[in-house]
Amino acid sequence: MLTFVPTPIGNLQDITFRAIEAFKKAELFLCEDTRVAKQLLRLLNEKITTIEINARFLSFNEHNGKERLSQIGSELKSLNAIYVSDAGTPSISDPGLLLVEFCQENGINYDVLPGATAVTTVYSASGFGNKFTFWGFLPHKNPKRDEELREILSNQTDTIIYESPHRLLKLLQEITQKDPTREIFLAKELTKKHQRYFRGSVKSLYEKLKDANIKGEWALVIKRGNKKEQNLPLEEILHMDIPPKIKAKILSKMTKVPTKEWYKRLIDS
Repeated sequence: MLTFVPTPIGNLQDITFRAIEAFKKAELFLCEDTRVAKQLLRLLNEKITTIEINARFLSFNEHNGKERLSQIGSELKSLNAIYVSDAGTPSISDPGLLLVEFCQENGINYDVLPGATAVTTVYSASGFGNKFTFWGFLPHKNPKRDEELREILSNQTDTIIYESPHRLLKLLQEITQKDPTREIFLAKELTKKHQRYFRGSVKSLYEKLKDANIKGEWALVIKRGNKKEQNLPLEEILHMDIPPKIKAKILSKMTKVPTKEWYKRLIDS
């Protein structure tokens, strides 16, 4: 039996009773990072409650997940195992997804406990509405980053993004260039001591934060745009029955990727 156990995204008191019971019963801890998991257990013992652990700890992450499954996959049927990510609910933008798929494909019983997650926390705080798309992290490099950002800005749902502090201002600049009046919501260090909320146009928030201390973890909600102002999604243009040269020019204007590069992609696809 494998249990996916959520952990606090900042505040230790967000740990659940069910999570603590799962820790106590575990024979095998699969962790995105064993050091982070052991530190969490140490803090819980010091500040929340006594948790006696008699389990083996193994890392399970995006670098070793498949190899690890070949080593311990058969044990998951007989052991009382748990998986914890570094923070929040497993299998959302983390390697726990591999474990879910493995259990489904191999008939292994598994359970997912409810708990803390930045996704619903930031959306509840935004006050934007009741329909959203969770995007996770954007690619670091263009042109893929630019393509995905344009797709997000054309969405007819609000979109939740995670961003690191050293790329936050870059992201705000990129959105400002495309739609300076777009309303966004920013949450810094959710559930932690220095938690902060910001809401306004992307241009105004960039001006407000460009000289501020932005260290820490950030979650963003980009409000859905006005449908009348949106361009056709890239996917629709890619499937249009028009000559590649014309299609490449249209795509180049939308994404700022050179026409020649788009033409080559279209011909090679």
